[in-house]
Amino acid sequence: MMNNEKYERAIKKFKKNNIRITPQRQIILDYMINSDQHPTVENIYHALNKKFSNLSMATIYNNLNLLKDLDIIIEIPNPEGGYRYDFFETPHIHAICDNCGKIIDVDFPQYQEFDEEIKNAVRKYNFSPKTSHIEINGICENCQKKRPQ
Repeated sequence: MMNNEKYERAIKKFKKNNIRITPQRQIILDYMINSDQHPTVENIYHALNKKFSNLSMATIYNNLNLLKDLDIIIEIPNPEGGYRYDFFETPHIHAICDNCGKIIDVDFPQYQEFDEEIKNAVRKYNFSPKTSHIEINGICENCQKKRPQ
């Protein structure tokens, strides 16, 4: 699937929700679609500030919150504090290293069925689920290799 298809689907969500499509929103959205790094606000700021010097941290933060509210991205707690962000149009599992903080996107074809089962279980408690994502914590391959036997 081409990234511009993902971009166009996200832009349709903006329009459907009567949200202005500003140049700042466009570049932040484009960055998130093309990033595989699970960036922090600071990472995004440093990457985009080189080309767009008028972008502030507050603008990035506010636009990330908007993208999160539209279910275009998700927040992942960062072990060092704050959050990392991920474009989540195609739901997937996150494997997070407890040692170095690396996040690995794990494709799981049955994700949506599994997610619906979990949400149905939660509904039995009169809870109305909105979004969810699955994280699995452990130790990545590199950190395993560095550990003494």
